[in-house]
Amino acid sequence: MVKLNKIYTRTGDDGTSGLVDGSRVSKSSPRMVAIGDVDEANSALGLAIAHLGDHPLAPSLLRIQNELFDLGADLATPVTDEADLDWALRMILEQSTRLEREIDAMNESLAPLASFILPGGSSAVAALHLARAIVRRAERATVELAKAERINPPAATYLNRLSDHLFVSARSVAAGEGDDVLWRPGATRDQ
Repeated sequence: MVKLNKIYTRTGDDGTSGLVDGSRVSKSSPRMVAIGDVDEANSALGLAIAHLGDHPLAPSLLRIQNELFDLGADLATPVTDEADLDWALRMILEQSTRLEREIDAMNESLAPLASFILPGGSSAVAALHLARAIVRRAERATVELAKAERINPPAATYLNRLSDHLFVSARSVAAGEGDDVLWRPGATRDQ
């Protein structure tokens, strides 16, 4: 368990952040950008959960928030060899597989898409779409990190699957509130 007695350490005043292995990197490094985007996605997901209240989807999203912290820890631990994949807190493929099962279960009751949907509707649906868009950014940052440094592959897979999960989650919530807000291509050009 993590124990923090003091919030500020002043060690980052030089523009660096510490990683799990004790090394320090620039706060603007690809690794820190990816970690920051995952943190932002987690915060946006927290906002969505707050808007959902006691919706049945909330417990699943709370579990995902915890997993996003695990993902941040994974990204904050550089991969140096196969052995560290065993001792470090790492994402595993089963977590993405579980997201797929949840997506499939939610999707069973949804009508097929007839158009792209606008990221809006109720505050809960809009917040889920915002979280989805931020997860996509975190995924892009993680892919960029993987070009420069070795990462644990299930970390990027999880982000890819999570954005799909949040898209279907938003559709599922919208279905219970009336339905998706559909994009109408070119509908406002003559107005």
